[in-house]
Amino acid sequence: MRLSTHDLQKRLNADKPKGLPMALTVLIAWLAGAVFIFALAPYNIWPLALLSPAILYALLMPQMSGKRAFLIGQAYGTGLWCVGAFWLYTSIHVYGDTPAWLALIMIALMGLGMGLFHGFLGLVFNKMVGKQPLSFAALWVLQEWMKTWLFTGFPWLFVGYAFTEQYWLSSLAPVAGVFAVSFVAVLLAASLVELLRRRAGYMVASIALLALSTLLWLLNPQWTKPKGTPDVSVSLIQGNIPQDLKWLTEYQIETLKIYATLTRSEWGRDIILWPESSIPMFQTDAIGFINEMVKMAKATNTTWVTGIPYKDEAAFDEAQDKYPPFYNSVIALGAEAEGLYKKQRLVPFGEYIPFEGLLDILPNLAGSQEIMSYSRGSEAQSPLQVRGHNLGAAICYEVAYPDTTRKNAIGTDFLLTISNDAWFGTSAGPLQHLQMVQMRALENGRWFMRATNTGVTAIIDHKGRIVERAPQFERTVLRGDVQARTGNTPFMRVGHYPVLFVVALLLLLSYLGKRATTRARLGK
Repeated sequence: MRLSTHDLQKRLNADKPKGLPMALTVLIAWLAGAVFIFALAPYNIWPLALLSPAILYALLMPQMSGKRAFLIGQAYGTGLWCVGAFWLYTSIHVYGDTPAWLALIMIALMGLGMGLFHGFLGLVFNKMVGKQPLSFAALWVLQEWMKTWLFTGFPWLFVGYAFTEQYWLSSLAPVAGVFAVSFVAVLLAASLVELLRRRAGYMVASIALLALSTLLWLLNPQWTKPKGTPDVSVSLIQGNIPQDLKWLTEYQIETLKIYATLTRSEWGRDIILWPESSIPMFQTDAIGFINEMVKMAKATNTTWVTGIPYKDEAAFDEAQDKYPPFYNSVIALGAEAEGLYKKQRLVPFGEYIPFEGLLDILPNLAGSQEIMSYSRGSEAQSPLQVRGHNLGAAICYEVAYPDTTRKNAIGTDFLLTISNDAWFGTSAGPLQHLQMVQMRALENGRWFMRATNTGVTAIIDHKGRIVERAPQFERTVLRGDVQARTGNTPFMRVGHYPVLFVVALLLLLSYLGKRATTRARLGK
């Protein structure tokens, strides 16, 4: 007997169990998203990274309209971002001089915007694919991946980061990256829900993947190996310059004095590393100071690496350009040093104005003040050359992009990242940022030097473990040794492509399965 679409929907509604009231469901979803923050640094309650997506999965399982599924996913995503990225409030209100009420509205709008990723996850999960753990985990990874590029990207709050130091699961990171860790964790979370519903069959895939990751952890394969050269001695300088003073013209000389004073006892080390924009002026304006530092570095056989805004006057065409292009950069100088790295991933509205060209045709909106943006560095940049080694670089926010860091790591012996997290005060933001650096070290099998203005300054080994760490908000020097390593992890060779292929295959099979089931019910 063939059923009409109307009759089928009527039958489904008749069989549908009574669910929670919509308002309560949305509240639970919001709280489930909000609690995820405690799975990440500095709290590191990793079981919450299973509980949080498990609750969303359970809320989406009953039969419901697409609108209801979207609202549940949207509520979850809004809670995730409003609480998980609340550290933005410090930069917006404290250092951006935005009134508190307006800063809170901006955070809420950001949460609503970023929440759309989970809103559409709920919609697609409800309407287009079969409702089971594999499709849920695949959709989860898809939306995490989209956050690395859509609208320039905001790659934060990934489930995989909660397991950075849980090596029974993060052992998958050097094989297939953070998304592989996220996939297994979310699959396990959803499968546990099915287990509670007495549908144990879905646990098979979870157990198999967990067994694989645990086996990798126990076997401890060395994807990369020591280069065979002596470890490199490094001194990471943490100037602790207050953010409200850092860019003041009258404080620039004081900033240079602070860094020069902290460095005075470190000459003779192999590498001295200063943080992002620790020289708060263009290289052309600080040439005298730079020459003095280079002279000292060469006299003591030291490589000096520093963050600095770099103005490329050679690329300036007065007939076509308003001003020379300038970059957020890191430069290697002194003994056995060469190279300049220009930041590729810029912070929207912080380092550049999106759609800046529109202001040229809207002069009244632009006002009389000249708007200048950093230029974007090329993707094809050579590593820095230091002490006979290739040194890969990542500046601040761009270390959150797995693929950008992967490409910068290829052909290098160790890595550095410099940052100025003073924008986020005592919030969890800088510690979440550090956790991402740990994951990047694990993915690429490379040691990381991380020098920051206010913290967290640290040395991280190729397994993502923090070897040395300086206290936050102190003017200090972190000393240690870094090991050069050679070889490529599987992730360095192929990136996210295997995981994305599996995700696409699972979603296609789930879509076809749902379609076939629907046609069978309709008797077609």
